[in-house]
Amino acid sequence: MAQLWGGRFTKETDNKVFDFNASIRFDKNLFVQDIEGSIAHAVMLGKQGILTLEEKDAIVKGLAGIREDVESGRLTIDETQEDIHSFVEAVLTERIGEAGKKLHTGRSRNDQVALDMRLYTRTHVLVMDGLLRELLTELLSIMEENTETYMPGFTHLQKAQPVTLAHHLGAYFEMFKRDRQRLKDIYFRMNYCPLGAGALAGTTYPLDRSYTASLLGFEGPTLNSMDSVSDRDYLIEYLAALSILMMHFSRLCEEIIIWNSNEYRFVELDDAYSTGSSIMPQKKNPDIAELVRGKTGRVYGALMSLLTTMKGLPLAYNKDMQEDKELSFDAMHTAETCTELFTGMLRTVKFNRDVMAKSAVNGFTNATDAADYLVNKGVPFRDAHGIIGRLVLYCIDKGVGIEDLSLEEMKEISDKFEPDIYEAVSLKTCVEKRLTLGAPGPEAMQEVIRLHKIYLGEEWQKGTEKNE
Repeated sequence: MAQLWGGRFTKETDNKVFDFNASIRFDKNLFVQDIEGSIAHAVMLGKQGILTLEEKDAIVKGLAGIREDVESGRLTIDETQEDIHSFVEAVLTERIGEAGKKLHTGRSRNDQVALDMRLYTRTHVLVMDGLLRELLTELLSIMEENTETYMPGFTHLQKAQPVTLAHHLGAYFEMFKRDRQRLKDIYFRMNYCPLGAGALAGTTYPLDRSYTASLLGFEGPTLNSMDSVSDRDYLIEYLAALSILMMHFSRLCEEIIIWNSNEYRFVELDDAYSTGSSIMPQKKNPDIAELVRGKTGRVYGALMSLLTTMKGLPLAYNKDMQEDKELSFDAMHTAETCTELFTGMLRTVKFNRDVMAKSAVNGFTNATDAADYLVNKGVPFRDAHGIIGRLVLYCIDKGVGIEDLSLEEMKEISDKFEPDIYEAVSLKTCVEKRLTLGAPGPEAMQEVIRLHKIYLGEEWQKGTEKNE
């Protein structure tokens, strides 16, 4: 197989070396981006008079034909080629002749692959943004329906204070919202075009890099040719953002798995998002939640791999950087699939509201409110804390909740208790009187939901639709 760089060499590359060096088995994923970047490059070369109008038109038409033929299945990507760039150029030259050999004028594979990977990542940032928006919309819908669905809030996996399902899931809304905001930051920071940087020192041809950047939907060209071909910060940032996203998924999956257990029974998962046991007929397993939790490590691995690859590389391009692709492609696909499936699972889950409320009552989640009740009766907080501690101990011994005690029993521990204690420690009162912004009270939650609706109505991709 003739190589694009073969003129310097007098011997054929060893077959094992060629296979080890070749990247087409995975960089064929960049086929669309390679065609897109090559068309823009050819159009710019024509504008600058570096190609004749006829040469430019032949190249553009030839590239469009190759893309159409591959996408329709009439042309199969030849994996005996070294990389996707070699394949495209070889087919183009075969189809249009000598003009095809001029496509690479003013361009190196270094800036070409830097462009392709940036275009690919940019596309997937937008895909993930859309998936996260669907997830946030689903979360917000559940929150709206459950501002009065009482459940225990936890610290240390111990029941702590009563909250609502809307408030609990609202915490995850904030996490996924931050994930989406990170995508916005990454998109605008990465949206500059490296094409025209050459191998590392630019080119002597009179390229119009700003024009090429505009054709490809970038804000402008990158400003240092060495950094242009050796930068993978945007990809590391994206993998880091995906890792944080997967961590958030893993946390929520862990809770759903716990809530799905017989001991909790807070949720019932839809049959379409569960599996059974091959031996135990009673089982209904939360496989989707468990797999999403498990695949978190897979995305982490891609991030750590690329960080390790890049940590000792001198400027500018080094072949090590070819390792930026396989695990990154896998991480993007994994995160997108997990987001889509998790949203579907969430859309179909059934929340057992009565079980949640009963769990909150049985867990003494109203103990803090009982202490606050005594404080309002003039008892110092430290004394009130001790009184309620003794009251809880008494309840545990009897196997009842605070609200189940008679007034006489309460008065044996403190004469400050009056009949209004029962209203003060009801779940409804405990939740509704928490009205500070961000708290679980219905009024506070309605305000938060209103703000979330405004947020979801805003699209940060303004001006980027042409890149989708």
